[in-house]
Amino acid sequence: QVQLVESGGGMVNPGGSLRLSCEASGTSLAYHAIAWFRQAPGKERREGFSFINRSDGTTYSLDSVKGRFTISRANAKNTVYLQMDSLKPEDPTVYYCAGDPDLYCLDNVLPGDFSSWGQGTRVTVSS
Repeated sequence: QVQLVESGGGMVNPGGSLRLSCEASGTSLAYHAIAWFRQAPGKERREGFSFINRSDGTTYSLDSVKGRFTISRANAKNTVYLQMDSLKPEDPTVYYCAGDPDLYCLDNVLPGDFSSWGQGTRVTVSS
C-alpha cells in the first residue's frame, strides 16, 4: 500500500498562491489514481475536487476550483502537486491527498473510493 505525505500548506493572503505536494513511498505514484480532497472547519465531509489518473494522466477538477487550481504529477519525484492560485478566504482549510491503484476516475470522487490517505496539510487564507 502506498504511503502518502502532504506538505506545502501555510498561511496566505486572499488572492495568493500555494503549491501543495503529495509525496509517495512504498510504490510508484504512476500506478495510482491520486485525488485531492479538502475539508472545511467543523465539517465531517471531505470534498474531492481534483484528481489525476494513473497511466494516461488525465485530470479532472470541480468547477469551483477550475482555473484556479492545477493538479500535476512528477513521476521522477514520485510526487503529485496541487498549484493553488487566487486563493479565497472561503476555500476550506485542510487538504488531503488520497490514492488507489485500482481506480480510474471519470468525474466526482468520494473518500470511500480511495485506499490510502495522507495526514493532511492546513491552508489558511486570511488578510
